[in-house]
Amino acid sequence: MNKFLACGILFMVAILGWLFWPTNAVPILAYHQVGEVDEEIYSVTASQFEEQMKYLKENGYHAISLEDLFNSYTGKTALPEKPIVITFDDGYEDNYLTALPIMEQYGMSATVFVVPSLIGTTDYLSWQQVADMQKRHTEIGSHTMSHVGMNEINATEQRREAAESKAALERQIRTSIQFFAYPYGQFSAGAQQILKETGYRGACTGLAGLNNENTDPYALKRINVPQPKYGLWEFRLRLFRAHIYSKLGL
Repeated sequence: MNKFLACGILFMVAILGWLFWPTNAVPILAYHQVGEVDEEIYSVTASQFEEQMKYLKENGYHAISLEDLFNSYTGKTALPEKPIVITFDDGYEDNYLTALPIMEQYGMSATVFVVPSLIGTTDYLSWQQVADMQKRHTEIGSHTMSHVGMNEINATEQRREAAESKAALERQIRTSIQFFAYPYGQFSAGAQQILKETGYRGACTGLAGLNNENTDPYALKRINVPQPKYGLWEFRLRLFRAHIYSKLGL
């Protein structure tokens, strides 16, 4: 075999080995609805969600909270093997009625980012359901007070959305609200600073990738999980793509 060809093959094998080698970075999944609303791009069916949770369980993933993740950076908490954070945006009622029982079946838990002004309205969680989810090992976070894009409002309104939603949630469930998810994934340096000043430890964006202790805590990356067109293979591909992004530093 030509020595240059042999060197090229060895180089490609080394590159592929590096790409596929596990990292210590943590994936954060981003869901919205779990139900039978097939026309909604951000809704997965109950059977699809169960298939995904079963895959995670069978492949050794362990669900953790964002608090667990952040505490691991300071040595306060030791993470399990293959940690993963499961999040839901908006606070739909099906997160409680459909997703929670499925997660419990497979030993999983989640972080749910809710919008206080939507709680108790049609298709959204009630305060009682939010409280019950928290009792059943669900971490509760803020998704602003009125579900407005943080890039669409000025600094004063950003501060009000961040502070009032945090206060409303803490008043109702009597637990510190530490984490935030930007509606539509929109964020800016100014919004990040406001979240820090109003007492949040971190925030989730719409950026793709994985997270480690060097990730900006107010720009956490997530793996969006929309309505799949190709079943479980698409879910697996999204996990792997985020792994590649992390490897490449994207």
